[in-house]
Amino acid sequence: SKANVKGNCVVTHIQFEGIPENSKVTVFDEASYNCFKGSSWVLPSNGKGSYTLSSTSDGCSTASQPIMWSIYKQAGSTMFQFKKMTEGIKAKDITDGYRVELSSADGSNMVWRAPVTFEGKSAFIVYTLQRSR
Repeated sequence: SKANVKGNCVVTHIQFEGIPENSKVTVFDEASYNCFKGSSWVLPSNGKGSYTLSSTSDGCSTASQPIMWSIYKQAGSTMFQFKKMTEGIKAKDITDGYRVELSSADGSNMVWRAPVTFEGKSAFIVYTLQRSR
């Protein structure tokens, strides 16, 4: 439910399933997966949140991105979905977005499994987020 997701979280770990370690993978059309390690996600109950990239290792740039987020049920799975918001454009007018499987969420941790295609095969990027206190 949305209650298990809302709040402030930090990406503490990213791992690959079906992708060799240290592969160059861009996530959320933004940056290398490495840039998302340590990123903070603000997910208030009203759905108007943001994420902030703060890592400067690996050529990463710091950035803050407003998002609109929600929970979506798909074929028996619970999905976390979000759209990147652009100033001056309404959420309903933004058609591109991102959807990851919410494989677990409790009061302190959350795990996202993001499907990707790598060298023509299906694979996953698995994000572990820890809720900030």
